[in-house]
Amino acid sequence: MNNPSRLLSFLALLVSVTIGAHAQAPAGQSAQLERGRYLVERVGLCADCHSPRDQKGEFVMEHWLKGAALPFQPTVEMPWSPVAPPIAGLPSMNDADALRFLTNGMRPDGSLPRPPMPQFRFNEADALAVIAYLRSLH
Repeated sequence: MNNPSRLLSFLALLVSVTIGAHAQAPAGQSAQLERGRYLVERVGLCADCHSPRDQKGEFVMEHWLKGAALPFQPTVEMPWSPVAPPIAGLPSMNDADALRFLTNGMRPDGSLPRPPMPQFRFNEADALAVIAYLRSLH
């Protein structure tokens, strides 16, 4: 490449490809976070139990997904969890445990969650999106 204009064209192409590659990574991460947000907020409805509400019944956004006492109880005697733990940031699970929990419904110790927590069966891509979204909430 002794021709300076060809060299400049090559360098411009190299720079644009490099910039394009870096621009795609955040876009992919953004799509995964949006998918995770959708699954947490619209499918799993996690906030219903894991976020406290004020006297008007509205979510206390400063404590979004940071755990809450459950405002309801079973009508029959059963094992029951009266408190939903914090899930923002996933403070009690590593990614492997969270993936197992979200794909097969089992807690890290092999036990099942107590009601009213459902046993989710997300596919791996959706579970990873949920994990990414929850981890993004510090």
